[in-house]
Amino acid sequence: MTLPPVIFGTLLKRYKRFLADVELDDGTVVTAHCPNTGRMTSCAEPGWRVALSDRQNPKRKYRYTWELVHNGDCWICVNTGRANEMAFEAVSKGWIPALSGYAEVLREQTFGNSRFDLMLRTGGDLCYVEVKNVTLLADDGCYAFPDAVTERGRKHLNELIAVVQAGHRAAMLFVIPRSDGSTFRAAHEIDPAYAVALQAAADAGVELHAWRAEVSPEELRLAGSVERSA
Repeated sequence: MTLPPVIFGTLLKRYKRFLADVELDDGTVVTAHCPNTGRMTSCAEPGWRVALSDRQNPKRKYRYTWELVHNGDCWICVNTGRANEMAFEAVSKGWIPALSGYAEVLREQTFGNSRFDLMLRTGGDLCYVEVKNVTLLADDGCYAFPDAVTERGRKHLNELIAVVQAGHRAAMLFVIPRSDGSTFRAAHEIDPAYAVALQAAADAGVELHAWRAEVSPEELRLAGSVERSA
C-alpha cells in the first residue's frame, strides 16, 4: 500500500497515549495524533526520526498523524490502522499462500456476537481472520505480542476457537511492521495469560501466521513470513 505524503521530524515525547510532540525539520514544533494505544516499547524513543502524514483537514483537532519512526536500524510503522490495510491488500492479492484461493475477501465481518477484521469466502467455505499489529522487539531479539496486558486480545482468541468449533477456518495474522528482529513469539514476560491463551488457540485449530512488512516513507507491504518460536 502507498502511504500518503509524509513530512519528517524528530520525536520530542509521546504522552497521554494519543499525542506526540515532534520538531519538524524546519524547526516547527507540532503535536501529532498517535494512533497507537499500546506502550510502544522499543519504538518511541525521544530523539528518533519520525514521519508524519498531514491530513490537511481543518475539522481535525490535530492536523498531523504519526506514521513511522526510525530507530537507527529500520523504519517502524506505529500507526496500528495500517496493519489492517496491509493485511487486506496482501490477502486480496494472494500474497499469503495459506490464506489465498478465496473468491471474496471482506472486512469487518460478524460471527455470532464477534466482529473480525477479515472474512474469506468461497461459497460456504469460510475463514475468519483477526489481525494484530506487532511493534515490540523483545530483549532476546524476537518480535513479541502484546506490549501490554490485553484482555481484549484473549477474548479474540476465544472467539476464534468458537469459529473452529463451528466448522470454519480461523486464523490470527500478526503483522510486523519492522525488520530488525528474528522470530515471533507471545510476550509471555508481559502477559503470561495471553501466551497461554495463544497456545490454547493453536491447539484448538486456530492458525497462527506472522508476516513482516517492508516499511518505507513511501510504501508498506507484507513481504515474508516470520517463524514462530516458543
